[in-house]
Amino acid sequence: MIRRLTRFLFILLLGLIAFIVHDLYAPKPPPPPRVPLAEQIDRILIEKSARRLTVFRDGEPVRTYKIALGFAPVGDKTQQGDGKTPEGVFTIKRRNPNSKFHLSLGLDYPKPDDTARAKAAGVDPGGDIFIHGQPNGFGKLAMIANDWTAGCVAVSDQEIEELWRITANGTQVEIIP
Repeated sequence: MIRRLTRFLFILLLGLIAFIVHDLYAPKPPPPPRVPLAEQIDRILIEKSARRLTVFRDGEPVRTYKIALGFAPVGDKTQQGDGKTPEGVFTIKRRNPNSKFHLSLGLDYPKPDDTARAKAAGVDPGGDIFIHGQPNGFGKLAMIANDWTAGCVAVSDQEIEELWRITANGTQVEIIP
């Protein structure tokens, strides 16, 4: 009986590993198509303490998403590796369909004042802050619920696909405590 259970669990574990490895190395499908301009959002508000991202169109909230933040989310980002998600007003400046986190929308962080503050402190301000999905190979299984990123804002894979479709480069993103 124990031997059968052990064999079953071993086969189940091998299947899970095969699924994740396949997802990591399989060709990624193309990103979802963007919606017409009239259906795109014009602003994103990220409330760190509420772990909430809200999208707006014409000043009206359209949808909210539950988010995960950097592994040390309280306070503004001051340097690379601090695990904090930056605070302030940013814009979406780039899109990465080949991200290691499903899809990602890049923010224009650091701003000149972030760079100057870090330089004065003798540290690197960091960079590559994104709104992104789950780690590739993981998002089909579950969403990491706790704060886990290096300073980015994470949503589910399905939600980043939705954001990808409705968000244009140049969209304003405000991140508040």
